[in-house]
Amino acid sequence: MARFSRVLIANRTEIAARIIRTLDDMGIGSVAVFSDADADLPFVHDADMAIRLPGTAPADTYLNVDAIITAAKTTGADAVHPGYGFLAENAAFATRCADEGLTFIGPSPAAIASMGSKIEAKRLVREAGVPLLDDIDLSDPDAVPYPVLVKASAGGGGRGMRIVRSAEELEAGMESARLEAANAFGDDTIFVERWLEKVRHIEVQVIGDTHGNITHLFERECSIQRRHQKVVEEAPSAAISQEMRDRLTSA
Repeated sequence: MARFSRVLIANRTEIAARIIRTLDDMGIGSVAVFSDADADLPFVHDADMAIRLPGTAPADTYLNVDAIITAAKTTGADAVHPGYGFLAENAAFATRCADEGLTFIGPSPAAIASMGSKIEAKRLVREAGVPLLDDIDLSDPDAVPYPVLVKASAGGGGRGMRIVRSAEELEAGMESARLEAANAFGDDTIFVERWLEKVRHIEVQVIGDTHGNITHLFERECSIQRRHQKVVEEAPSAAISQEMRDRLTSA
């Protein structure tokens, strides 16, 4: 296993704090990056080194690839941990890290490209024969089956999502989702699906490594949400049968 001497965390708050604690336990140096708004937060002071990213907007700070790469090279970091959100699912960033001689702690650029974009991920899932919701064709306004959900292709953490219940709301919902997606992920690509009422949100976590080992960690019940963000995650789910659990985990 590769042993790093110093890792830059390209993230903030509790995400960065947890990575810093783990690095400390492993005897590996840590580098935090921070925006002006985050300058006094604990994760900045917990890291061995901290580099300011001038500005307050995500595009100027935690989504600023050039600034983060410069911080890593300036501090002598040999790896970058993206945490989750921000640049964690940005294939171009992972490629840039490799080009600069930095190890990206995460999936390969090819894997990120296939899964970081929900549109591309849906294409691959469809090819694999896994059931999924079809995208809504907006070319015929009268055929749109409201309510629908506008989603950011690069989205995550509940951002870039808008429920639209009528044709009158569609344009504003799409524009709002695009704007939030651009600010949060640097990509304003969106798509539209049916919005399913009164359903449960069940996830199966899958992990793999560079040696081809892959397994699942069973299911999580994630139905209790606020603004499309999970409030409580429970495992195992008490709402599904063993038969359904077996179907989900064997897929």
